[in-house]
Amino acid sequence: MLLILGTSLVAAQEKTQSKNNLNNVVNTLKDRLTLEGYAQVAYSYDDTEGAKANTFEVKRAILMVRGKITDKWSCYFMYNFANTSRVLEAYTEYKFLPELTVRIGEFKTMFSFENPMSPCSLELINCNSQAVNYLAGYDGSDPLYGSHTGRDLGLMVYGDLFDKLITYHVALMNGQGINRKDGNNQKDIVGSLLVNPLSWLSVGGSFIKGKGCAVATSAMNPDIAVGQNYDRNRWAAGFKLHFKPIDVRSEYLQGKDGHVKSEGYYLTLSAHVLPKFDIIASYDYFNRNKTLKDKQTNYVAGVQWWFYPKCRLQLQYTYRNPHLREASNLLQAQVQVRF
Repeated sequence: MLLILGTSLVAAQEKTQSKNNLNNVVNTLKDRLTLEGYAQVAYSYDDTEGAKANTFEVKRAILMVRGKITDKWSCYFMYNFANTSRVLEAYTEYKFLPELTVRIGEFKTMFSFENPMSPCSLELINCNSQAVNYLAGYDGSDPLYGSHTGRDLGLMVYGDLFDKLITYHVALMNGQGINRKDGNNQKDIVGSLLVNPLSWLSVGGSFIKGKGCAVATSAMNPDIAVGQNYDRNRWAAGFKLHFKPIDVRSEYLQGKDGHVKSEGYYLTLSAHVLPKFDIIASYDYFNRNKTLKDKQTNYVAGVQWWFYPKCRLQLQYTYRNPHLREASNLLQAQVQVRF
């Protein structure tokens, strides 16, 4: 009986200790892991070239995990389960000072105002302007670079200076896009500088200087073959206005691929007319080849309703007016949910 009683006491102690260890692990994970996610489901009607196509689609289904290793050392992982299902971001970074953080891995290229922004906060259902989509390699509209959601592999240093008066980013990137090794021995240099002189005003610019390795041919640049290295340079400059009822963002962008030059300009406005209701308007111009004058202007108007924190319903109409083709209409609706 004493032996049985002793065994029972030891088992009870081990069970209590095991439960405490499990609780410690759970509490540690709660303190050190942040789990987030969002989904965007959309409907669109498009009458380009008389096709009159319409469809429902899951644009994004994103899972984000941030791990806190120490107070200064962290890691981050992002995966998209929709469409191609692939890793979007995977990096680790160390914050030496508020003025200096070092990041290495796969992440957004800090070019333009829009590319580093999350689709959860961008006003347009199609996210970026035409110029940003093309020049940052976001949606594959530049066949030479491909579709990489504006991300790349590399090493970056960034920080805030003079009590956040200035924010800077400087990076050394492959220039080949996400989940890809470099296609040549040259690296892209990427830089951005944002100055915030007033609480309602930010001005800044960004650039990419490097050599690309073409992954496909392009009608806009037929002299560059698949696998060929070519000069690929971009720069952008613009401003952001942050008033309480109105937000305005505008940029001018230029690119040069080999001998072909492109340029674009956009202005996007969001007016908060009610506590949970916004009116959206955007003017978006892009010329893919200044010699061929393959240019297009998009006019966007829409509304969005924030029915829950970080969750919204969007409705937008886009009139697309290309210089060399017939004009077309695009009607879109999108639901965004986030946790």
